[in-house]
Order: sequence, then C-alpha cells, then structure tokens
Amino acid sequence: MSLVPQPVVAICINSAWNVANFRAGVVRALVAAGYRVVAMAPPDHPAAALREIGCELVPVPMERGSLSPIHDIRLLVKFRRVLKALRPVAVLGYTIKPNVYGGLAAQSLGIPVINNIAGLGTMFLRGRMAAAVAGTLYKLALARSHTIFFQNPDDLEMFVARRLVSPTKAALLPGSGIDLDRFRVAPLPAQDGAAPVFLLVARLLRDKGVVEFADAARMLRQSGVQARFVVVGDHDPENAASIPLEMLRAWMAEGVVEYRGPVADVREAIAEADIVVLPSYREGLPRTLLEGAAMGRPLVATDVPGCREVVDDGVNGFLCRARDAIALRDALMEMLSAGAGGRSRMASASRERVERLFDERFVVEAYMRAVAKASALKS
Repeated sequence: MSLVPQPVVAICINSAWNVANFRAGVVRALVAAGYRVVAMAPPDHPAAALREIGCELVPVPMERGSLSPIHDIRLLVKFRRVLKALRPVAVLGYTIKPNVYGGLAAQSLGIPVINNIAGLGTMFLRGRMAAAVAGTLYKLALARSHTIFFQNPDDLEMFVARRLVSPTKAALLPGSGIDLDRFRVAPLPAQDGAAPVFLLVARLLRDKGVVEFADAARMLRQSGVQARFVVVGDHDPENAASIPLEMLRAWMAEGVVEYRGPVADVREAIAEADIVVLPSYREGLPRTLLEGAAMGRPLVATDVPGCREVVDDGVNGFLCRARDAIALRDALMEMLSAGAGGRSRMASASRERVERLFDERFVVEAYMRAVAKASALKS
C-alpha cells in the first residue's frame, strides 16, 4: 500500500514576521485542510512562532530595498531551488520581490501561483522610470498566475488597464482581513480634561505620511491644542523613503511627537489611543486602520486608495488630502472638535464596518477556494 504524500503549499514573502502576524488565519486553515505549509522568507521572526501556527520556515535572505540585478538573480535561483525540492501544489506570493521572483521560479516549474498585490509598493511611487520597471516585472511574473488578489479596486483597475493582468484572473480581497476575536473593542481612554492621544502605527517612511503627521502635530501644539502625538513602528533603513533617525530625534527633542519604536503587541498601543491616524500616500488596504477600527477607534486617514476603503468620511472618521500637512491638521482638529460623544459614535461605526466588510474569514475562504482550484490543476 503506497502512502500519498502530503500536499505542500509554499508561501513566498519578504518577512517571516508577516506570516506569523498577518497570514496566520490562512495558514491554520490550510493545515486543518491537510496541507503542509512552508514559508520561504528572511528569518526575521522565530521559527518556533511559525511552528505554533503550523508553518515551516525555509530561510531565504532578501534585500528588499536593493536594485541589484545580481542579487535578484540569486533570489530567483534560490526560490527555484527550494520550490523544485518542495514541489508544492500552489505558491502563495506576497510583496513585490517574492511575487515577481517567486512567481517566475514557480512558472518555470509548472507550479500554480496565487499572488496578492497588497498595494503598489514604493517603486510605483518613485517616478515614471521606477514604475515602468515595476510594471514590466509584474507583467512577466503575473502572466501565467492562477489567481491575482488585489486589496482595493483602484489597484485592480490600474493593473487591468495597463494590461499587467487579465481581468479573468483578478479578484478583490478585504486586505489581509482582521481577526475580530483577537482585536476586540477596547474602551476609549480619554477622560474629562485628559489630552487625547493620536496614534500613527507605520514603518518610518515618508510614504506613510510620517513627516506630515509631525508637521500637523507641530501646528496644533503651536496653536495651543492639548493633545499627544504618538508614533509606533520600526525604522527601515533599507527603504529609500526611510525617515532619518536624526529627524525623528529632532521631533522628539522639540516635543512634537512621542516615539515608542516597534512594539510586540500593537493592541496595547491602540488601547491607549483615542484616534488612529494614517496619512499614507497610497495603500493596498492598511492593516493599521483595520486594527484600529476593530478595536473601536475613530480614524483619520488620507483620501487615497486603500485608506478610503476603511474610512467612511464623516461616519467612522475623516479623510484628507495626501501629502498635505495643513489638510491633515484640519482633519485632526475636526476630530477634536467632535468631542468625546462624536468620537464614541465613530468608534462604534468603525467596529461595525470591519465586522461587516473585513472579517478575516472572508480572506481565508477566498484562499481556500483558490488553493483547491490550483491543486486540482496540479494533480
């Protein structure tokens, strides 16, 4: 009697931490369905943490900010070598380099690929040349993909309009979804007379609107507003849009912002905040807004793809122009003017919106259907 080998699903991604924190629901569902799940990613998170959700880790070093063709060829070769050994029934691709080079490696071996385009990435925000290069790479890598998931309709429509993907293969997801049991509603903390806390959770990148957040905070403080402006997130020196630490230290010395650095559990920071803010230039579907909304926080964000899917302007928060510190200042002031009662109503609306539109189970179900179809093709 021959034993049927356990089918493998491989994940190509630029961070093991990302798998443990944002893809756990999908991993657990795949494992429960009988798949062996293997992540190919930089070892930036303990392998034991991945094993707890049922995922193995094959370390794949990756320089996310590098534009070196030599490095990218090495990455392609590494992905192909690992995939050839694993022979998965499907590859799940996330983030630009794993989507491109993991996708090309899988194509060369006849392995179905399910991509996730979580925003356009910094290359699309760097000007025409960088955007053209990124578009060409995506077109090559996505040409034979089985399914391409997008996190907002603007990105999907742009990729289809530029003929980077076939509309028959494109589908929308509600971001990475949100675990509503893990991110429970927390009471708004501000009491009468207490200074409200505005919280920005993001990597320290210009594209996330960190400079505009600091500038808006400075203007509000100079006008006598009593509020705190807290930044939580990691410094990302590999990224071309990275905020210099010297700039951050100057803001702190000036008393403009409080910087907490990266945190192990973002729920604690959100629980201490009154309003969650994201002045990003463009997003796929921002996790930080989903987490804030799930925990019952009013939101302030820019009126850009991704953010506008989470924030219903005037209902659960306010939208403002991107790259505009004055517009952001006005939106933050509008949130203060709403008072505790107005913020409480928006907080309830935030939770209701994520329950209705962004429950993680919607994402898990979509992936399970896609993997089942891809597996049928491979078998």
